[in-house]
Amino acid sequence: FYRLSQLPIPTICALDGGAFGGGMEIALSCDIRVASENVKMGLVESRLAIIPGGGGTQNLPRLISPSRAKELMFTGRTLSGTQAADYGIVNEVVEQNGSGNAALLRSFLLGMEMSASGPIALRMIKKAVSRGLEKATLKEAMDVETDCYAHVIPTQDRIEGLMAFVGKRR
Repeated sequence: FYRLSQLPIPTICALDGGAFGGGMEIALSCDIRVASENVKMGLVESRLAIIPGGGGTQNLPRLISPSRAKELMFTGRTLSGTQAADYGIVNEVVEQNGSGNAALLRSFLLGMEMSASGPIALRMIKKAVSRGLEKATLKEAMDVETDCYAHVIPTQDRIEGLMAFVGKRR
């Protein structure tokens, strides 16, 4: 699932059904997670006498506190969408609809909202955040941001974005 996290574009995971073990690890590999309130999710591998093998032991403690992540993995506890939001695992919780696809619909809307942003800027934001978090010091992380910013400056996307701002258009 590491390759999913390395895609240069923003990734959104819609959680409308169960996400256990590998399904949860896929969700953790995405940039943004939207869940229905009644979804059930968890890294339950310890109950099977194994450990998460698709990035769960590394992604969850980077998303929430290491202590909380260990607790969830040691116990194999499952969470609802609302509980996952309280833990900081999902970005947004939506009320499930009759079709069972409320998180998917909200994810589409979020993607549409992102599509109004410059595609190169989106890629550079993802790179700056992801690579910056891998650095040992804030100075090193700021250097990553500076490099990413430098990639955006000469682009037509930036010029169009500034012209839209000045012209008060979207």
